[in-house]
Amino acid sequence: MLSPPIRFLFDFISPFSYLAWQWIHEVAETHERPIEYQPVLFAALLNHFGHLGPAEIEPKRRYIFKQVARRAHALRLQLAPPPSHPFNPLLALRIASIDLPGEQRRLVIDTLLRAVWGGGPGVENPATVAVLLDAVGLDGTALVAEAGTASVKTRLRASTDLALERGVFGVPTMLVDDELFWGSDCREDLERFLEGKDPLSEELVRRWETITPSARRDEPARARPASRDVTRNT
Repeated sequence: MLSPPIRFLFDFISPFSYLAWQWIHEVAETHERPIEYQPVLFAALLNHFGHLGPAEIEPKRRYIFKQVARRAHALRLQLAPPPSHPFNPLLALRIASIDLPGEQRRLVIDTLLRAVWGGGPGVENPATVAVLLDAVGLDGTALVAEAGTASVKTRLRASTDLALERGVFGVPTMLVDDELFWGSDCREDLERFLEGKDPLSEELVRRWETITPSARRDEPARARPASRDVTRNT
């Protein structure tokens, strides 16, 4: 009997999803866990929680790209900024949502992530995406066409809604045994959990869950950039 899967939630717009993609399969294989890929629309998570994305806060945007470049260097990974950022990831997310055999779906996700963060042409143009998928032996034209169907659009919306129901607030997120691990730097925590060596005690977790605030800040008035309106097209 297979062990419960590691569910990998991601959005192509996130460079940290690209970084976590480099090690998640090794972790899964080491611990004999299957992987289930779950594309989600990061902008919808931001809207749900009333957050700005990292790229929408200018000093944070600059820092994030430096941090990502440093982490990519440590992984000996080629990384380059995409043609634009933020961008609309819906086409790529919908293609990644298509029900394909496991290895084909992994190849689709890998190809599209590299097209964004590996110095490629990006994933917003349907013709370009079709060529990218053709180049790795897939039927790019057919996949692009299927991405526009109502059933695939519904599947992506349902995937994002399910993520919110499970408390997912960002990408990448790894869900395993009802535990959530967030970010590209959570590998050691995830592995300790899979090894049964999670240092968290039930008492400590319960304390954090029941602690109450003694002060609250005023909610600032913030303009919401148009880049977040991609959710209107879902």
